[in-house]
Amino acid sequence: MNQHIPIDVEAIERATVAAVAPREVEELRGWLVAYDDVTVNRARSAVPLRHDAPDAKAVPQIVERYRARGIMPNFRVAQLASMHEVEGELARAGLQSLQPTQVLVARALEVARAAAEGGVAVRREPDDAWAAVFLGEGFDPADGASRVATLARANGSLFAGIREGAAVVAGGVLALGHGWASIHGMRTALSHRGRGLATRILAALAREALKRDHDRIALQVEVANDTATRVYRRCGFELAWTYAYWREQ
Repeated sequence: MNQHIPIDVEAIERATVAAVAPREVEELRGWLVAYDDVTVNRARSAVPLRHDAPDAKAVPQIVERYRARGIMPNFRVAQLASMHEVEGELARAGLQSLQPTQVLVARALEVARAAAEGGVAVRREPDDAWAAVFLGEGFDPADGASRVATLARANGSLFAGIREGAAVVAGGVLALGHGWASIHGMRTALSHRGRGLATRILAALAREALKRDHDRIALQVEVANDTATRVYRRCGFELAWTYAYWREQ
């Protein structure tokens, strides 16, 4: 657990779900349950709002509610000893632990110092050029289109992009809520990687967070994504916790 930044699990989870704007969200016995048919797992998964003694007996009820909606049951569960009973219920429901993902946190001031100002445009609405970076070489176009639609419908998000000519070659999204700034949708065109563009996007979004009196930033990255993790670490992010998705194989 990060010792430098106060970690409020419930606030981070609420901010995370709000940033991806699921079509339906409900609270059930201490769980925040998101329902959607998009490819973004955070918009279609259930997560406990606390890490100490979450209600494991809610799992079968949540599974039933997903299936009643024709949606594959999907859970985000921290990899902690306190989740042992929850994991048992998930396994009994026929779900498996997949896609380990890190929750990283940082001070916005430190991230803002990672790159000089300039060259990053921040807008209140995404345009077609910004969306196109999700659809280019190296990305699944169906997944990219789903992610753009999900991120674009959240209220109050900011969309950062670096342009070369008419094309956006790197982008990211900042959402604000529940005392946290959260970063989502970090993408760099395949042909422009290794040039520090992601760092410039992160720093620009951190400055926007500071302008709006948000000093704490959170983001999520898959454990297997070593390249992105190194970038985030260099910018000042530290591990808060790791979770896995539990769903059918």
